[in-house]
Amino acid sequence: TGDPRFDSLGRTLCRILRHQATQLSLPIRSNGYVKVDDILRLTIRTHAGIPMNEHSVEEVLRVVERDPKQRYSTMIEGGELFIRANQGHSMKVVASDALLTEITSADQVPVCVHGTFRCFLPSIMRTGLNRMSRNHVHFAIGLPNEEGVISGMMDSVEVLIYLNVAKALQDDMKLYISDNKVLLTEGFAGVVPCEYFEKVVEWPTFTVIA
Repeated sequence: TGDPRFDSLGRTLCRILRHQATQLSLPIRSNGYVKVDDILRLTIRTHAGIPMNEHSVEEVLRVVERDPKQRYSTMIEGGELFIRANQGHSMKVVASDALLTEITSADQVPVCVHGTFRCFLPSIMRTGLNRMSRNHVHFAIGLPNEEGVISGMMDSVEVLIYLNVAKALQDDMKLYISDNKVLLTEGFAGVVPCEYFEKVVEWPTFTVIA
């Protein structure tokens, strides 16, 4: 938005909801929801140097409404406002089955593609796609800048790895979709092996690599 106060609040909210809630002793549910009031009691500062407890509920809702990647969901329960990140978590307390919707048929996912960079490809082709510190490997439902693709892949990627969804599901790999249409999987022990790659191509030329 160009507003440092607002942009910094968004980045800090994202960090708290994806990675830091437990570390900050915030009660967080298995579906990722945290009370907004609990977040706004925190004294940690945003990148703009503003303590979280100097922000308002209205500002948090503005972040949610204006986020171009629709990273957040909110709900009201018992008169209290809750917020969660829709995906991207590293905290193990957040459970896939509670946070996400399971994909049960390849027909639900015409395209499942992971974007990466050439420098990472040799390692990926040796050992598969690794979720690293996060709970899931992330895939998009389409190509960068394609209509309906709001999250799941950076626009600057150089390589596209397509997942063979039918084979993955047949072999009991759990695949999920988030509220903001990001496809996610834990793979097997945190890794999607190369045998589940349908094809690997350069972007944007579509030159086949593997």
